[in-house]
Amino acid sequence: MGYKQPESVLVVLYDEHHRILLLQRNDDASFWQSVTGTIEAGEHPEQTAYREVREEIGLQLHPEHHRVINCHQTNRFKIRSQWLHRYPPGTLYNTEHVFTAQIPATTPIVLTEHSAYEWLDKPAAMARIWSPSNRDAVDTFVSGVN
Repeated sequence: MGYKQPESVLVVLYDEHHRILLLQRNDDASFWQSVTGTIEAGEHPEQTAYREVREEIGLQLHPEHHRVINCHQTNRFKIRSQWLHRYPPGTLYNTEHVFTAQIPATTPIVLTEHSAYEWLDKPAAMARIWSPSNRDAVDTFVSGVN
């Protein structure tokens, strides 16, 4: 397997009650996050967002029904030291493109890359999320109103 490109997407999924879907990483039980994933060669960030939602929770979103919204926000963050081996030597930072999508609370979630999931209201999600850029995206782009 080759190195990952240091460019990714973050897709914050929320339901009609403004609860945020969080996923628990397999490799770190304290790390809860939204859908994330590396942009593959030849992909545009929006394509990656759709692909990662399908791969991580088993949901095929369609632009005409449940559209992924480009938030036009890009974050740059330092890659965790335990993950640096996945990237080309000397790579220290990742660029992340932020998206959101509203999906029904009744959506069946099929985990393929995570240990568990939870739907949480905004304050609980903000307290649980590990990544500062993920917390910022929830705070900025998801209403806290039920």
